[in-house]
Amino acid sequence: MEKLTMAIRLSLDDKVHHVTILRRHPHLVLVIDGEEHEITRLPGPGDGRGTMSIGGHDVGFARATLGDRQVVRLGGRTFDVSRVDPFSKGGAAGGAQDALRAPMPGAVVTVHRQPGDRVVRGEPLVTIESMKLQTALPAPRDGVVAGILRAEGETFEKDEVIATLEPETEDA
Repeated sequence: MEKLTMAIRLSLDDKVHHVTILRRHPHLVLVIDGEEHEITRLPGPGDGRGTMSIGGHDVGFARATLGDRQVVRLGGRTFDVSRVDPFSKGGAAGGAQDALRAPMPGAVVTVHRQPGDRVVRGEPLVTIESMKLQTALPAPRDGVVAGILRAEGETFEKDEVIATLEPETEDA
């Protein structure tokens, strides 16, 4: 069976960690900041208390959902955990959502929009292929495409800027 991977960034007490889900069955296998972890007993979703086995060690925890974040009590400490918006590391000149960054290394398969094109939030800008999985990367907000920095067939690294947006002017 081929592995299906998914990369996300999680904020744990304001420190960002890169998490890749390598496998969900029969056990959850994660790579966190480059280190692989296997979780063999993971309770279902939701608030409450539970025990999970991480690397063969049983760990008790409690968790609660507060809006779009989780509060987790583990090992005598409380952690605030939230998913990091993949577009939050924007370009310095224009704001947090002006840069479309690669969620993982790969190659550009299709460029859907060109510089100067008006786009709306969610509209595909480029389609990438990473680990044999094609993903359309959408515009993070309404605006005008300022640049497409990788052509079809070109490769890129994780967190590399693939496209940039500029604000849409009133007269555009």
